[in-house]
Amino acid sequence: MTILHIQAGTFSFKARLEEAAAPQTCARFRELLPFANKVIHSRWSGEAVWVPLGDLDLGLAFENHTMHPSRGDILLYPGGFSETEILFAYGSSSFASKMGDLAGNHFLTVVEGQHVLPEFGRTVLWDGAQDIVFSEA
Repeated sequence: MTILHIQAGTFSFKARLEEAAAPQTCARFRELLPFANKVIHSRWSGEAVWVPLGDLDLGLAFENHTMHPSRGDILLYPGGFSETEILFAYGSSSFASKMGDLAGNHFLTVVEGQHVLPEFGRTVLWDGAQDIVFSEA
């Protein structure tokens, strides 16, 4: 079981890579580590934040994909109908974009720090973009 550390603004999380369910997505994401970017609040997906990745082509197809992530689920949308992105659910979420409903590869699950997920989401919503860094734990 591989655990990643996520530092998002002042919030710290540990997340388990879903290597059995999404092996290709996990392997590809690990190649990008440490991965640093900005996280902003989602516009269409409910209680979620996202990392826009534009036209980044990671060479991935759908695996372990869902439109309805649970609190603490992190999805990677490999692109196609909308831009490539990472979606981080902090509460009730239904993954969508201006193009309509989307499904993303569930490849990470928060295993430490779940209790601060709602506060993290509110911080991004009201205070704006936050730095986010994914790294090996």
